[in-house]
Amino acid sequence: MGPFTAASSDDPTPDDPRCSAKGCVAAARFQLSWRNPGIHSAARVKVWLACPEHVQSLGDFLSSRGFLIGTEPYRVDSPTD
Repeated sequence: MGPFTAASSDDPTPDDPRCSAKGCVAAARFQLSWRNPGIHSAARVKVWLACPEHVQSLGDFLSSRGFLIGTEPYRVDSPTD
């Protein structure tokens, strides 16, 4: 699974935000903050959500392009742009 662990169940409820991985319907437990420096200013931060199964692959995708700013446990109060 990688270096991150989830604190809560992976069984989603209807109100849970979903993982951003294509086709995944699992509850999000992590948020990956990123920006494309070629088109976004430093003030613009986008967020993808990830389940424990996809946090590493989504992070690797963003990192390989130099877009990943950071990964942390998902917080309900965080904006998702």
